[in-house]
Amino acid sequence: MHLKRPANGLRRRNDRAPASTAAAAVSRFVLTVRTEVTDRMLIFGKRHLRTILAEYETHYNGRRPHRSREFHPPRPDYPVAGLSQQRILRRPVLGGLINEYERAA
Repeated sequence: MHLKRPANGLRRRNDRAPASTAAAAVSRFVLTVRTEVTDRMLIFGKRHLRTILAEYETHYNGRRPHRSREFHPPRPDYPVAGLSQQRILRRPVLGGLINEYERAA
């Protein structure tokens, strides 16, 4: 946050930097949702769209790997499945549009 001093001596806060960062993050999320979900599904109304977006949000925050987080989800709700010799289970999300993987018990 930067303080600018105009000619009248008052200070004005310039909050553009955090807002532009947030706008970039939202823009990336919208593009991700669009390419991974809505471009591949036929949406039948607001209720259907909200249900799909809620399920995708759970997947995005809880299971989907993120490059900026070294391929870990932001809020993991399970232990991350490793690529070891153990058996891996596949769980379909959004009717099989996306798959999640976890170690078999």
